[in-house]
Formats: sequence, structure tokens, C-alpha cells
Amino acid sequence: MTTETAVRPRDAAEPGTPPPEKRGWTGLPALGFLAPFLILYLAFIIGPTIYGLVMSFFDTSLVKPGLSTFAGFGNYAEALQSGDFWSSLWHTLWFTILTTPPLIILAFVFALLADRAKHGRWFFRLAFFAPYILPSAVVALIWIFIYTPGLGLIEAGLLKIGITSPNWLGDPNWAMPSLAMTTIWWTLGFNFVLYLAGLQEIPRDLYEASSMDGATPWQQIRRITIPMLGRTTTLVAVLQVIASLKVFDQMYIMTSGGPNFATRSILQYVYDEGFTNFRVGYAAAVSMLFFLVVLAVSAVWFAIVRRQEREV
Repeated sequence: MTTETAVRPRDAAEPGTPPPEKRGWTGLPALGFLAPFLILYLAFIIGPTIYGLVMSFFDTSLVKPGLSTFAGFGNYAEALQSGDFWSSLWHTLWFTILTTPPLIILAFVFALLADRAKHGRWFFRLAFFAPYILPSAVVALIWIFIYTPGLGLIEAGLLKIGITSPNWLGDPNWAMPSLAMTTIWWTLGFNFVLYLAGLQEIPRDLYEASSMDGATPWQQIRRITIPMLGRTTTLVAVLQVIASLKVFDQMYIMTSGGPNFATRSILQYVYDEGFTNFRVGYAAAVSMLFFLVVLAVSAVWFAIVRRQEREV
């Protein structure tokens, strides 16, 4: 008489052992590790946001203690009827339009060239990403010197070919494009790295197979590279739009919103109202309106990503 012994896999549960979902919650250690982050997030992000929302319904001022008198939706109505609010919002949108397409297209092109470089690839990665690590104050000082009339490098270069240089930061028509050019040089490296990481995830077999079928390099880019980088492009576009909408540093340092408020962004308008005019409640209301704009952009991104996931 022979007996057969059933061999149970090493990771199988003992007979009668309840399934994992019924053994009790075991996420307490994870919650302990997350606790410092959650505490800081609640203290410095969620808490101030809620307090800012509350302040937006009051005539809060830096020269008066407490929340002051209740204003209801008065601050919001005043902001929506203010020409300064709409002009600063338009300046922010115009800056976003000037910077977002070049920062996406140039980052893709440079990442593609760096990915296909056979020698010195590390140098190109360093060269494109190095400006991104510079502080905003350093970037602003560098480009103020470049734009300075009579001394700037751009003016000297244009004069050699017989072109008269405009007043880059002093002319209302040229101030915003000049700030956009500075921002493109400064922040291109971040999008460059994202595209470079996306290119490295594309299987090389696809290019080899298409090359054997007679596809040209341009056809490979159009039929393989661009479609395979669809999610990366979506991520880059949304992150860039949000970053451009939140512009403040370079505008405040290089032009202080001038000339004639031609480069005053919405965040500088909040700063001026809150810390120059001491109308913190009104500034909070403007901040909440701007928050809705950024939230709408984020919602569009989530909708696009979900649709891409369903198509995959």
C-alpha cells in the first residue's frame, strides 16, 4: 500500500488559515513612516489653504488683528470686476503661451539628438540640465546683464550684423518675450530629462524592425517615437503649463512687473495686494480664483491620462 503526500508550495498558507484580507489590517508600520510627512503636509499645505479660504470671506488686513469684518463674496466680486486682476491674469496666460510650446518642442528635439549621440552623451545631458539647477536670482542677474542696453551681449552681437537692439526689458512690447526667452533657457533641462527617460523606455527592436522595412529616420520619429511618447508629452505639457502659470521669481526680480505693469503676473498681483496694500483677505480671494484655474488644468490632464489608459 502506497501513500501519496501532497507537496504544498512554500508560500501557501496553512489549512484553515484565513485569507490575507481577513487577517487584520497590517498597515500600521506604513502609517508610522508616513506620519511625519502627513503632519507636515497638514500643517503647511492643507492648514494654510483652509485658512486662506476662510480669510477670502473677510476683510482681513495686516494692520488689524484677527479676521476683521465679514465680507462674504465681496472680495471675489471685487476681483472679478477689477481690471488689474484681469490684466495680470492675461499676462500670466500670455507668458504661458509664449513658454509652453517651445519648452515642449525644444526639449523633445534636444532629447532626441542627445539620445542618438554616439559619443559625449553625458556632456549633452549635463549641458542641457545645468541651467535648471541655478537659483532664480542667479538666472535673473545673468539675463539682466545680457539684456542691459549698451552693455548687453545680445545688443553687442546684433550690432555686429547691423541690427539695432530694442530695449528688451524696458519696452512693454519686448519685456514679456524677453522673460519668456530667459525662462526657456532656464527650465528646458527638466523637460529634457523627462523626454530622455521616455526615449530610453522605447524598445530598440521597433527601430531595427522598421529600418529593415525601409523606414526613414523621419518616418521612425513620426510613426514610433512620437506615439510611444504620448504619455510623456501629456505629462510634460501639463507640468509645464502649471509651472508657467505660477511664474513669479524671474518677473519680480527682472522687471518688478514693469514697464507700466506689462509683466505683472497674477501671483505678483496677489503679493502686491497682500503685502504692499495689506489687503490679505482680498489677496486670498484672488489666490482662490487662481487656484480654480490651476485645478481646471489639472482636471483636464487627469481626463486625458484616463482616456489614454483606456485606449491602451
